[in-house]
Order: sequence, then C-alpha cells, then structure tokens
Amino acid sequence: MAQLLLVEDDAQVRSALTRALTERGHAVTSAGAGMSGLTQAMETRPDLVLLDLGLPDLDGCEVLRMLRAVSAVPVIVTTARDDEAEIVRALNAGADDYVVKPFSSAHLDARIRAVLRRGRETDEEKGPVVVGGLHIQRAAREATLDGISLGLTPREFELLHYLAVRAGQVVTKRELLTEVWRMAYGGADKTVDVHLSWLRRKLGESAQRPRYLQTVHGVGVKLVDPGS
Repeated sequence: MAQLLLVEDDAQVRSALTRALTERGHAVTSAGAGMSGLTQAMETRPDLVLLDLGLPDLDGCEVLRMLRAVSAVPVIVTTARDDEAEIVRALNAGADDYVVKPFSSAHLDARIRAVLRRGRETDEEKGPVVVGGLHIQRAAREATLDGISLGLTPREFELLHYLAVRAGQVVTKRELLTEVWRMAYGGADKTVDVHLSWLRRKLGESAQRPRYLQTVHGVGVKLVDPGS
C-alpha cells in the first residue's frame, strides 16, 4: 500500500480521486491548497504526491519548487493544462510525471505504480559509483573527477549518475529523456544534447575529443573508463 498525498483545490475531484485510489489499494490524504499541501507533505512524509497546478494560493510549479527544496518525494502533476510549455515547466521544476485531465483512475493508478517502481533504487544505484577517476556519491549528491569536485547542477548529476551506473552500456536519448527527465514524449532530444555538452565541458573533454562520454552515432551515448 502506498501513502499518497493529493493536492487538489476542486472538492468534487478531490473526493472522487480519494475514493477511487483508496479502492485501488492506496492510502490517501488530501489538501485543497498549496501551503497546506506543503505542510502535510512535511508532516506525513507520503510515498508520492499528486499535485494540481491550478491552486488557489500558489501556482503549482511554485509549490513543486518549494517541495523540491526540502524533499525528494516523487510528484505526479495532475492538471488540465496540456500545452508542451506547461509540461516542460513542471518537469523542470521537479515533477516525475505529468497526467492531463480528464483521466481514468486506472490510468492514474498505472502512472503512480510506474513512478514508485522507478523510485526503488538498487543497492548499486544507492551506493558510490567509481568509473576511472570519476567518483559519484549518490547520498551526498557529490561527483568528483581525480579528487576535484565537478560542481554539477542537479540535472547534470542525475545524468552522470544514470550513465555511470550503466558504464559501458549504450543508453539512448529516449531512455535518458524518460528516466532522467521523466519526459515520456518526443521532440526534446536537443535537451539531452545540450546537457551532455555541459557535462563534457565539466569533465574536461569535448564531442570531438571524448574521454568518458562516448557518442554511438545513431544509437545514443555511453560512459566508459578511459583507462580500460
């Protein structure tokens, strides 16, 4: 049973979703505004938050940014806003997934279970990862190269860690968009290219002279030990 927090201002929607998700085996608490939702998230420590963007006191993305400052709890945005700019804004603010209203309880339940599965890291993913001179500490959110901190942004860290855990394996851009950016739709491959470029710069390499990040043309990218 997952403990869910539903932050939704529409009382009828809140009641219907609470009932439907409870029937599907979840324990659900709810809040009708952003600040009360943040308070509950801190007090009850739910397994996952369902967050509407159209809240009466705060914009949902602002609530998400405030939540992300203090918690890594998975968040699924549930909203009627369906344009790509809003989806990208929510994902960049830290959402793990995005579901557009109207949706069925079965659809939402499947999304919840998928996000919770992604959140269950293996021991390998939780522990330190070493590839050549790269040392990555997941718990401390610290990455060093030859003993020097790389000073990565949160997204750069997630990208490097994902590739390092799979060192030697080719990872597609589609997989990176899905697993690192939580973007389950096309048209944003350039996002991966830009972040890989920034990451290469911090690793002291380039696409023309790669060391750790090797491009496999037409397939994806892999992180390797340059000394192997």
